[in-house]
Amino acid sequence: MRDLPDHPYTPPADPVRASQEAMRKHLPKRFYTGVAVHHGDDGRHRVLLDGRAVKTPGRADIALPGHAVAAMLAAEFSAQAETINPATMPVYRLVNTALDGVATDMAAVADDIIRYFGSDLLCYRADGPEGLVERQRNVWDPILGWLEARISARFILAEGVMHVDQPERTIAAAGAMVRAVADPLQLAGLHMMTTLTGSAIIALAVMEGAITPEAAWVAAHVDENWNIERWGEDAEATATRALKWRDMAAAAGVVAAIRGL
Repeated sequence: MRDLPDHPYTPPADPVRASQEAMRKHLPKRFYTGVAVHHGDDGRHRVLLDGRAVKTPGRADIALPGHAVAAMLAAEFSAQAETINPATMPVYRLVNTALDGVATDMAAVADDIIRYFGSDLLCYRADGPEGLVERQRNVWDPILGWLEARISARFILAEGVMHVDQPERTIAAAGAMVRAVADPLQLAGLHMMTTLTGSAIIALAVMEGAITPEAAWVAAHVDENWNIERWGEDAEATATRALKWRDMAAAAGVVAAIRGL
């Protein structure tokens, strides 16, 4: 089967310019007609393009742990029109990252997630105005409280940008939850949600089913939403945020599908 493109994708700062560049950039033509999900004798699921299994750019076999994830990937391939555009395929990009990258060093990826606990978004609170302080408290405290109850440890809160050191016991207990993730695809999804929200606490809450992806996205943008309500939206920022949400939703969907197995 023809090699599929490996285009790392970062949401553009200027969506209009990005769309113009995308039109100029050559994207490979869709070379397949049929898309199907195959349940193999090994219990793994594969996406077939005209009967041939999809592989990663690194030539790894994309053998997925459940039908739900494979169906999500198949839907992305089915949705491609005349060309194949990886920018519109967040599940495919996540799978490639998991199998070609994360699977080769799970410990390093876990360490990167765990580092977020030391400066997690939910631990740094505004010192004003009072309306923003209250909103952060109302949205963030239940999520933070969920994790603290889960690990029987407390996080230290700070006002403003002054760094505070979190207790070693807290980092270790929260980190143990991350290190317990044994599936590279689930760990890749957890990492993506962490980087997109700026919070490993929010990402863990989504992975564990404590909050919905939509609630997580609201929590990650409390400050931004507060400013939008007062000063209005910026079109470019809104477009970029929509692209990031597409990646967030895909990561959450993959993680939930694996968690449900």
